[in-house]
Amino acid sequence: MQETRSAPRNFRPGPFDYHQVVELEVTTLTNQGHGLGRVDNWVVLVPFTLPGETVRARVFRNYSNYSEADLVEILHPSPHRIEPRCPLFTHCGGCQYQNLAYSQQLEWKHGQVEELLERLAGAKCPVNPVIPSPREYGYRSKITPHFQKPKKDSIEAIGFLRAGQRTRIIDVPSCPIASDTINARLATLREEVLARASTYRRGSTLLLRDSEHGVITESVAVAREKVGDLVFEFPAGEFFQNNPHILPAFTGYVANQAAGSGAAYLLDAYCGSGLFCLSAASRFQEARGIEISESSVEWADRNRDQNEITNASFVCGKAHDLFSGIDYPAAQTAVIIDPPRKGCDADFLRQLFAYAPSRVVYVSCNPATQMRDLHGFLDDGAYRLVEVQPFDLFPQTKHLECVMTLDRA
Repeated sequence: MQETRSAPRNFRPGPFDYHQVVELEVTTLTNQGHGLGRVDNWVVLVPFTLPGETVRARVFRNYSNYSEADLVEILHPSPHRIEPRCPLFTHCGGCQYQNLAYSQQLEWKHGQVEELLERLAGAKCPVNPVIPSPREYGYRSKITPHFQKPKKDSIEAIGFLRAGQRTRIIDVPSCPIASDTINARLATLREEVLARASTYRRGSTLLLRDSEHGVITESVAVAREKVGDLVFEFPAGEFFQNNPHILPAFTGYVANQAAGSGAAYLLDAYCGSGLFCLSAASRFQEARGIEISESSVEWADRNRDQNEITNASFVCGKAHDLFSGIDYPAAQTAVIIDPPRKGCDADFLRQLFAYAPSRVVYVSCNPATQMRDLHGFLDDGAYRLVEVQPFDLFPQTKHLECVMTLDRA
């Protein structure tokens, strides 16, 4: 069964025709949240399907070793399938798992960390159960809706990328994973933007950030976030973890792991406005953070002072300069690293290994690059992996954070 619609010029022929409908059983989930099954031993990815389901899907793209297809019909649903809370689910690209019971989301994320650990790092270490978010919905403290250039002084949609699309935006009047206060402000902000559509000469990205005194929509305004007993301030448009409900457990775990080796000194690479460094400082004799952004260092200093923390300092520089002039004895030092999604660069890892701290706590929002970097720790036998702890900061989505603790062998 297939449609007669002609294939686009860039369609790669075989093994399936364009828009050919196939039937398959979904056997697993990829780390992008797509269901994976096989037709005559050929891999087909079908978003918004679940393991154990038999489905019909319409192929729209062939690659050299797999195909992608849209869901047409669920013939036999998974017992773990639930009704999505958002009416835009499967249309909006923001969430992948609203159709999957939360307990099963955690199980699949746990399994993906286990698989990546073995397949990409070749390492064997028990993976702790994923620590869940206290809130499954309404947890996000920041969203950034977009709109494209107005046409005839009219904005067609304000929202997020449509599922499976790179440029098309779907209109999102409200977002159930965002906080109630953000959704209330989103409604009025949309009205304001639509009313002045004729003033925009290009598309734009909006900002809505929860703060102590309300929702902020200006990127340079100061946001204020309480994490445990500490208060952090930072520009609303800058990076700060977006699930405040899990942050006390998350930062507390990282602090405990860093201090667990008995180290007296702490170094925090990629320290931003000081979240991990300041959360852990009380567990150490001295703590020092480094950050490439001069502005972030200024905010880290400010957060240190307003929280009356006297044993922490911050320096501006690239992460691979962290060990220049360090006078902390390596055998008494723990290092926290929380790099961007691309992971650590080779120069930084070389300097880290040369310095040889007693413990490294590696925090990552991208377990795939984290596992790649893990090779460097384990290859020469200098470090051993002692604990792997995933955290679900982003329920209903494919994303998760993973913390690895490594000790000097």
